[in-house]
Amino acid sequence: MAKQFYFPIKVYYEDTDAGGIVYYANYLKYLERARTEMIYALGLSHQQLEKEYGFLIIVSHCDIAFKKPACFEDHLLVQTELTNVSVVKLEMNQRVYKTDPNNKASKENLMVDAKVILACVNKQGKPIKMHEDALKLFRSCLS
Repeated sequence: MAKQFYFPIKVYYEDTDAGGIVYYANYLKYLERARTEMIYALGLSHQQLEKEYGFLIIVSHCDIAFKKPACFEDHLLVQTELTNVSVVKLEMNQRVYKTDPNNKASKENLMVDAKVILACVNKQGKPIKMHEDALKLFRSCLS
């Protein structure tokens, strides 16, 4: 089984629309934060990828399904799982669950299901091969 990364989120008033429901575009921010925390958990940073390894990671494709609405003061958990790693891209599944704040491990409801493809590019936005050291770290997350 592939390694999974988890990032907790609490929904604040600023995240919601006039009806108290999380504005759909904010889920993209939640997914981005979770991917960044995954990179940190691997002992990397975006600055390190750029300065030491010479590449940036950008979203090239996102397929997102909104299953249920999350609301003001809900507790969410973003699960990130790498599904494929190549020298030029990372593919992952990301899921957002509503959780019980008294039992952080509980995943009651799937709220959002996303498939995300990240591309490796240079500063000019041209595709570039991932540095071997970073590639090994990302591949270590696969089953």
